[in-house]
Amino acid sequence: MNARTDTDFRAGTDPHAGTDLRVGLVGYGLAGSVFHAPLIAATEGLVLDTVVTSSPERREQARAEHGDGLRFAASPDELFDAGLDLIVIASPNKTHVPIATDALKAGIPVVVDKPLAGTAAEARGLAALAEERGLLLSVFQNRRWDNDFLTLRALLASGELGEIQRFESRFERWRPQPKGGWRESGDPTEIGGLLYDLGSHLVDQALVLFGPALRVYAEADVRRPGAQADDDTFIAITHAGGVRSHLYVSATTAQLGPRFRVLGSTAGYVKYGLDPQESALREGRRPGDGEPWGVEPEGMWGRVGSGESPLTGGGGPAPTLPGDYPAYYTAIAAALREGGEPPVTAHEAAAALDVLEAARRSAREGVTVEVAL
Repeated sequence: MNARTDTDFRAGTDPHAGTDLRVGLVGYGLAGSVFHAPLIAATEGLVLDTVVTSSPERREQARAEHGDGLRFAASPDELFDAGLDLIVIASPNKTHVPIATDALKAGIPVVVDKPLAGTAAEARGLAALAEERGLLLSVFQNRRWDNDFLTLRALLASGELGEIQRFESRFERWRPQPKGGWRESGDPTEIGGLLYDLGSHLVDQALVLFGPALRVYAEADVRRPGAQADDDTFIAITHAGGVRSHLYVSATTAQLGPRFRVLGSTAGYVKYGLDPQESALREGRRPGDGEPWGVEPEGMWGRVGSGESPLTGGGGPAPTLPGDYPAYYTAIAAALREGGEPPVTAHEAAAALDVLEAARRSAREGVTVEVAL
């Protein structure tokens, strides 16, 4: 990072003398501090220039983690005349659409943390605005670069599992006490709850693997005393190609199920445990710090086989490929410099929101919902 002495943001001051693309990050909570800031800082050709947060504690945290030269702004509006090359929105869900709209109208490319919007219509509106202005708009779906997901894509490409019939995917946790905050708010304007939080990841992965959804059925419950938003949700998707996806997101799971169970006509794949990249980032490790990145021990590998439970030794180990969250921002930098599609498009995010909206209606009305292709 180039050295700077002015750590309070002033629009139009102190441009980089080099060729690094300057990034403004809106929000330094969990998403901003754990995921976006470290990955931006680790990406060749990108520099974390300015963080939008009014919290003195978060400013001190950001300085400690990214250097005294980091600048700060109190609101996103201060970024729009700064000559930045990219704005990353990692603020609460309800702010995604208005901030992205303002940034695009100001002529600045945008990355938005998932979910892009509360509705598919809003997502498509942002996509149309970005296309009209000729600007990059992408959504941070980092779970496409989880180690288990990359491994499963390789298994599907090899044909080792045969014709896939059912895909089971889980993000389950045991958190019997609500933490509070906007993510667990019952106010619909906050776009909280697990359906839109972890469900955004699972639906995106299912659509990438198995294509468009035809029908959606869902069950959503509020299980924990004092909870306001859904904390135990199931989504069933019938894909246009015939695969059925069964997706589980829960904060009330006392015994965790497999992360993936994928059943094909010749074999199945079962994988337990979570990709190690999030825990590494939370612990302060960074890509390129000299340690292997995204690698898990052999004892965590999934198994491929048929007819036997992997827990009793059935099938054989399937080596897990390394996870690669850094690939997202590497692809963003390439798209900004060279043109072309970003690694995740707003239209893909809108398709996932079609499913999430259908799931919300299904759970509310107790019906199966058709999804228009």
